[in-house]
Amino acid sequence: MRRLAFCATLALSTALVPLRAAEPAVPAAYMWDLSDLYPSAAAWTAAQTKLKGDVAKLDRYKSTIGNSAGDMLAALKAISAVHKEIDRLSVYASLKGDEDVRVPENQARVQLAQALAAGFGEKTSWLTPTILAIGAEKVTAFQKQAPELSSRFGFFLDNVLRSGPHTLTPEAEAVMASASNVLAQPDTIYSQLSNGELPFPSVVLSDGTKIEHLDQAQYSKYRQSANRDDRKKVFDTFWGSWKQYEGTFGATLNTQVLAEEFDAKVRKFPNALSDALFNDAMPEAVYRQLVAQANAGLPTFHRYLKLRQKLLGIKGELGYQDMYPSMFHLATPPKFTVEDSERIGLEVTAAYGPEYTTLLKKGFDARWMDVLPRKGKASGAYMNGSAYDVHPYLHLNHNDDYQSLSTLVHEWGHAVHTLLTTANQPYEKSNYSTFTAETASIGNEMLLNDYMVAHAKTKEEKLYYLGEGLELIRTTFFRQTMFGEFQLAIHEEVEQGKALTGARLSEIYCGLLKHYYGDDKGVTKIDPAYCVEWAFIPHFYYGFYVYQYATSMAGAAALSKDMETGDSKARERFINLLKAGGSDYPYALYKKAGLDMATPAPYQALIARMNHLMDQIDALQK
Repeated sequence: MRRLAFCATLALSTALVPLRAAEPAVPAAYMWDLSDLYPSAAAWTAAQTKLKGDVAKLDRYKSTIGNSAGDMLAALKAISAVHKEIDRLSVYASLKGDEDVRVPENQARVQLAQALAAGFGEKTSWLTPTILAIGAEKVTAFQKQAPELSSRFGFFLDNVLRSGPHTLTPEAEAVMASASNVLAQPDTIYSQLSNGELPFPSVVLSDGTKIEHLDQAQYSKYRQSANRDDRKKVFDTFWGSWKQYEGTFGATLNTQVLAEEFDAKVRKFPNALSDALFNDAMPEAVYRQLVAQANAGLPTFHRYLKLRQKLLGIKGELGYQDMYPSMFHLATPPKFTVEDSERIGLEVTAAYGPEYTTLLKKGFDARWMDVLPRKGKASGAYMNGSAYDVHPYLHLNHNDDYQSLSTLVHEWGHAVHTLLTTANQPYEKSNYSTFTAETASIGNEMLLNDYMVAHAKTKEEKLYYLGEGLELIRTTFFRQTMFGEFQLAIHEEVEQGKALTGARLSEIYCGLLKHYYGDDKGVTKIDPAYCVEWAFIPHFYYGFYVYQYATSMAGAAALSKDMETGDSKARERFINLLKAGGSDYPYALYKKAGLDMATPAPYQALIARMNHLMDQIDALQK
């Protein structure tokens, strides 16, 4: 059974959580309560010590796992139990580390969790080779003799058996497991530098506002300024800081790429993309189709950019610094407190039915979020649902604007997905793919946008939200696909034996920026000073990851459209997709939901949605 962090009345208390000296306290209601994971840091340490002992014993099952169905079940259950507790341990370390990246003790805890996970990998590195040696015929017979092998571990066993061509000897697997902690360090170094040690300058805006610390959160806020000179000043200042560390960020990202190429080479994959897609059994055609369809849709994207230029009243060329302010000016920009965002989130997702609403309200009533930005806190937003026996946690940096509302709704899409999965799948089948995860969250954002358009009180508000709907497609479909194409390009550089310096990364990124934003067509002028933006993107340290945002948006567009038209079967297909968790491969789960993501149709439907939003704008402005 899962435990709530706090009941509703306690979650709304006015208790304060102290931070570092000389910094203002944050109301407890706006911070997560990690005691659901461990009651104290000392309890975490005790659990880590115990787990080290448990991990050390796991290789004893190597000699017995093939003896009988019962022995195989016992071995897999023991390994799974330790893995589940390592997940819980890692969640606490990660969340605590992101509360304030300047606290050395927290970062040390992250490293200890990584080391324990690496040790687990070493002590279980024999598992896949041993199961392969047992053979598919015997494994299948064992599953018939012990049904729990199928109900809990069937998907895992299928994945193992198909991985035969890419599995090494037990000794080589042990070496790869030993290296995993080292290969994870580029992300750690990037996070420490970008969130904790990168010196961010101050900047004074045209109205006299002085931004003392133009970090990621402040950049995200002030790049939306209605004053074009201020936007350029913010861009010039912010990216000037990153440019100074272009070489360092280039070294970390190059190391990440080399690590991925190393794994692909050792495991006999044709390339790193094939390696990255293997675990999900994802056809490479899906990735290639996405890139092809995004490029085919660039005329629609350029239509949007020209509309943005016109509506912002920009004389001359549109600039990259002009991407973030709303295209429609409102005398009073909409503001949404955390409480407003939660209320709207409940109304928007009512389209999914009462089961979904109950779970969402349960989460809102508890302290599962760290909501507000502050100095030292990690930037960005995410949901961490890896603590199977507890509940999801959400990391946000809420600025009370529409983007913050949309982000909150997005991340709670992930959280409810996790709750639905854990309620319907065992731990061993709960690790769903990002490919399906983003449909759960981006679908929420699209429903939110349609809701805001429908509930707008004036034509001006309606236009504002239509503009935000277009921006969602720009950032989630075209921008993320551009990121995916960038990852393909930089891997091809390494595969061709070329050097991948920070300067070269900026050059490659600049070429894609100019292509997507129509620099050669006079649509947008890209300032090369902003081409260091690649160094700002943490997702490049997660492997071939970002493409899934764009594919999921195409899938979400189709499902959301059907649900909004009252198709109850579409809602059922969507909820079943979430409940399925990691019980099947994501491409297959999508097909069960009625979508083939290797075909042009879902992407073309999303492009059609973008054109429809612009058609509505044109009609309202006549």
